[in-house]
Amino acid sequence: MSYFDAASAVPLHPVARQALQASLDEGWADPARLYREGRRARLLLDAAREAAAEAVGCRADELVFTPSGTRAVHSGIAGALAGRRRVGPHLIVSSVEHSSVLHAAEAHEAGGGTLTRVAVDRTGAVDPAAYAAALRGDTALACLQSANHEVGTEQPVAEVAEVCRAAGVPLLVDAAQSLGWGKVAGDWSLLAGSAHKWGGPSGVGLLVVRKGVRFAPQGPADERESGRAPGFENLPAVVAAAASLRAVRAEAAEEAARLRELTDRIRARVPALVPDVEVVGDPSRRLPGVVTFSCLYVDGETLLHELDRAGFSVSSGSSCTSSTLMPSHVLKAMGVLSEGNVRVSLPPGTPAGDVERFLEVLPGTVAAVRERLGAPSASGTVREGGGDLVVDAVGRRCPVPVIELAKVIGDVPVGGTVRVLSDDEAARLDIPAWCEMRGQEYVGEEPADTGAAYVVRRVS
Repeated sequence: MSYFDAASAVPLHPVARQALQASLDEGWADPARLYREGRRARLLLDAAREAAAEAVGCRADELVFTPSGTRAVHSGIAGALAGRRRVGPHLIVSSVEHSSVLHAAEAHEAGGGTLTRVAVDRTGAVDPAAYAAALRGDTALACLQSANHEVGTEQPVAEVAEVCRAAGVPLLVDAAQSLGWGKVAGDWSLLAGSAHKWGGPSGVGLLVVRKGVRFAPQGPADERESGRAPGFENLPAVVAAAASLRAVRAEAAEEAARLRELTDRIRARVPALVPDVEVVGDPSRRLPGVVTFSCLYVDGETLLHELDRAGFSVSSGSSCTSSTLMPSHVLKAMGVLSEGNVRVSLPPGTPAGDVERFLEVLPGTVAAVRERLGAPSASGTVREGGGDLVVDAVGRRCPVPVIELAKVIGDVPVGGTVRVLSDDEAARLDIPAWCEMRGQEYVGEEPADTGAAYVVRRVS
C-alpha cells in the first residue's frame, strides 16, 4: 500500500518513536514539582522547548505546547483578539485558510466581531496588496497560512507580514503544512504548528507569541505553559514532537528536492495520460510533496475508493467525498474544477517506483469510473437548426450535471445555449470550469424553481 496523504498526517518518524519510548520511562512525573522525578521531567520539557524554538526561529519563552494544532490556532486567535480588543473587533483571514482558522473566524463574527476574507488568485495565492487594502484602523489581527493544505501553494507570508507590521497589526501564521520543511520567513507575530504534520505524534501542537504582542489567554487561568495551554503536559509526546522536528529539518533540503522532482513528474504526466484534467495550484511556489488535480466527469468518492483498491491512499477536495456535498472551500475560492479532485501528498521517503506505479494505474482507473457514470467520450458535432436545450439535473449530484451538459452540447448549433437545472452547490463551480476547459462560453446563472439554471453557449 502506498500512502499518499502526508498533508493530513505523516507516519511517525523513527526518531519520534525512539524519543517517545525513552521519555515514557523518564518523563512521566509532574515537571512543576521540585523532587527528583519532577526535575528530570522539567529538564526534558525545557530541552524540548529549546529544540522546537530553535527550529521555529523564536525564543524558548515565546513557545508553548498545546494539545493539538487546532487548539494552537484557536488559542492564538482568541488571545490576540482579546489582547487587542481596545483597538477594535476586525479580523482578516484569507479565503483558503484551514478550517480551524475559518471556524475561529466565524465564531468571532458570530460574537459581534467583523471579518474580512481576502480572495486568492487561480493558483490559490493571496496578493499582499489585498491584505494591505483590507487593513483598517480597528483591525486587531490578520491570519495567513504559510502554505495551503489542499493544493500546496505557498503564500507570500514575508510580504504580508511587512504590510501588517507597518500598520501595527499582528500577523498569525498557520505553519502546520510547512514547518517540517523550514522556518517561516518574515516578521510575523504569532505562529501555530501541529506535530503530526511533520512526523511527530498526534495530539501535540505549538503556539508562538512573540514578545511585545498583546495577548490575553482566554478561559480559566492555569499555571501551565504560561497560562496559554492549560492542563498537564503530555511530556512524552512533546519530547517526541520536538525530536522529530529537529530530525526532519536535518533531512529537509535533500528530501524536498527529491519529492519536488516526483511531484513535478506527476504534474507533467497526468494531463498527458488522462484527458480532461486540470492540475491546480502554483506550479513552482508550492510545498515539495503536494500536487492536486481534478478530473472531469468523475465521481470523487468512487475514484478514491478505486485508487484505494489499487493500493494508493490519496485525499480529495471534491464535494462528492464529503458528507455535506459541498465543494472544497479552497477549490471554490480558487475558481477551479472541484469534481474528481485528487490530492497526492507524498511523505518523506516515498519511493520513486510508487509514483511510477500510480501513474500507470491512474489512467485506467479514471476511464473505468467515467465509463460507469456514462461520461461522454467525444464532443458532439455541429447540428443545423436553432433552439436551446434544457437539461434537468435537479436532485442529481456531481459530476452528473456536467456529464449531462457535455452529452448534449453537440445537439445545439454554434450560438445556441444549454440551460442546466441543478440544485447541487458544486455545479456553481464546475460548470464554469468545464466551459473554460472545453472552450465554451459560460453565460451565467439564473434563478430557477429549484436550485439554479446555469446557462452555457456553444461557441465551438
